[in-house]
Amino acid sequence: MTAYRNADVDGFNIFYREAGTPGAPKLLLLHGFPSSSHMFRDLIPLLADRFHIVAPDLPGFGRSDMPARRTFAYTFDHIAEIIDRFTEVVGFDRYALYVFDYGAPTGFRLAVKHPERIAAIISQNGNAYEEGLSDGWNPIRAYWHDPSPANREALRPTFKPDAIAWQYTHGAPADLISPDGHSLDSFYFGRPDAEEVQLDLFGDYKSNVALYPAFQAYFRTHKPPFLAVWGKNDPFFLPPGAEAFKRDMPDAVVRLLDTGHFALETHASEIAKAILDFLH
Repeated sequence: MTAYRNADVDGFNIFYREAGTPGAPKLLLLHGFPSSSHMFRDLIPLLADRFHIVAPDLPGFGRSDMPARRTFAYTFDHIAEIIDRFTEVVGFDRYALYVFDYGAPTGFRLAVKHPERIAAIISQNGNAYEEGLSDGWNPIRAYWHDPSPANREALRPTFKPDAIAWQYTHGAPADLISPDGHSLDSFYFGRPDAEEVQLDLFGDYKSNVALYPAFQAYFRTHKPPFLAVWGKNDPFFLPPGAEAFKRDMPDAVVRLLDTGHFALETHASEIAKAILDFLH
């Protein structure tokens, strides 16, 4: 059974899903763009009998607070700071980490800051290497290099319902993709100022790429048990990004799945089995 809760993180509301038994090994699930913890709806029940699971909505996403941009800096450093405090509020002192998309630079920041808290890492299309970035990032890269109004405006079509749906269906069996996920994402993106928040994060994503060497140094130094389960048809994060983890962690396990960016939409049972085999 999954419970739906809210945590007060120093005055900031974080919505989260919780399942499993306190006292079981802890598993923190971190979603990515443009989704929320809703993306884990199929995975959580498959793992709840083995783990104490917590899946928060990141700040600015889903049902967590999305304060005005004039009062809150939408950067990945800031998001990671709040999620770091969230883990303390909910009592996650040592945990395995599941990261996807934006969840990766968030979670990897936590690992660099608190390596002693990380029991293992599962990366599902959560990148930490330049070779993992596809040409699909070129419009965002242009905004990094020149944050002009024109380059910012050029990214706005990314938030249209058809574009959000495409992120789910590209490279995946379309008839196996539930419309619930991308419809919910589009609903949240329709809130006032939501697009501006996301454009700020697009601009700040360059800070994640700048931290790749620090993330890789963490991998080499601490060599956490590491599983990469990757939708190999992802238009944003390429399979070489998954294989690159083995460069710094030779014992990393890499599984490529014949699906797209949102691999859990089509392969939740396969991913759950891979996690259970990996964390046996």
